[in-house]
Amino acid sequence: MNNGEYTYIWQAGDWPEWRFDMAALAEPMAEASRAQGVLMGRLADVGMRLRDQASLAALTEDVLKTSEIEGERLSVVSVRSSIARRLGVDIGALAPVDRHVEGVVEMVLDATAASRFPVTRERLFGWHAALFPTGYAGLTPIRVGAWRDDATGPMQVVSGPIGRQHVHFEAPPAPRLEAELARFLAWVNAPAQMPPLIKAGLGHLWFVTLHPFDDGNGRVARAIGDLLLARADGSPQRFYSLSAQIQRERKAYYEILERTQRRSMDVTEWLRWFLDTLHRAVDHAQITLDSVFVKARFWRQWADAPFNERQAKVVNRLLDGFDGKLTSSKWAALAKCSSDTALRDINDLLARGVLRKNESGGRSTSYELNPPA
Repeated sequence: MNNGEYTYIWQAGDWPEWRFDMAALAEPMAEASRAQGVLMGRLADVGMRLRDQASLAALTEDVLKTSEIEGERLSVVSVRSSIARRLGVDIGALAPVDRHVEGVVEMVLDATAASRFPVTRERLFGWHAALFPTGYAGLTPIRVGAWRDDATGPMQVVSGPIGRQHVHFEAPPAPRLEAELARFLAWVNAPAQMPPLIKAGLGHLWFVTLHPFDDGNGRVARAIGDLLLARADGSPQRFYSLSAQIQRERKAYYEILERTQRRSMDVTEWLRWFLDTLHRAVDHAQITLDSVFVKARFWRQWADAPFNERQAKVVNRLLDGFDGKLTSSKWAALAKCSSDTALRDINDLLARGVLRKNESGGRSTSYELNPPA
């Protein structure tokens, strides 16, 4: 669409009067809601321990993927340990975590577990400060816990080499931010005048369009979306990760954002994409839930067979998803033991039928878990 009057939607005369075709969104909204109902129905029949494990898996994925979208890879073990510690979920030995991991975890948990509380500028500043505990984004100093001031120029989303950069988006100028954010926060905290899933999609889009921080805007926007989804679910526990699905569809995510921010205030296409992506996120959570149930069945099967601490640690890593093939050298690295000790641990589990050798050949023998009976 070429409106001939402005480049970005925040420059439109009717900003921010969002418009959308409710009839066109009725079916994808109903499908997303149905998928949520199926997932929650499945969880209703399991005990609190399994619900906690399912929530831990979803939150771990959410923290990892909301950072990965921005090009940051966090340690799976550190993230899982940080969340388990805060939720009081027993996962055995806890791994050390750094303050950056703690910061992302704090934001995600505050957004979801405390979704019923108002979103204020101070709360957003706290999230931002938690994301950047050193006051730097990489090697660049940034304003932390404060709106950007555009001291180095307008806030732009760009790509490409220096000198040939492509501007995908330019955010509202800094002097407008106080008024813009006051209006946004009043809307977030007001009783919903629209279906909750629609409000979650609009909240995500609205905040990322304002882009009020020097860095971290995408992560905070996704946290706001998660907060509004948690309000829609009426539950402080999370069992699916929209951020993980966005990471799986990262290219499409940036493309739909760019198209939407250069069009009119009719955001039906964005909301359709948001609802469809949410539906796929909830469907994918069924796979995560399957793995939680497999893990529970495994430990029930071997409840009377003692595992030493090293064996329990490595087996849990396998049950949580292990990239690549498990060899004796990888076992030794994971368990922090000698190669001889690793082989003794492995041979013991082979003899008991816990592990089996992979049939594929190669220079190194590898192992996998026998599926629970």
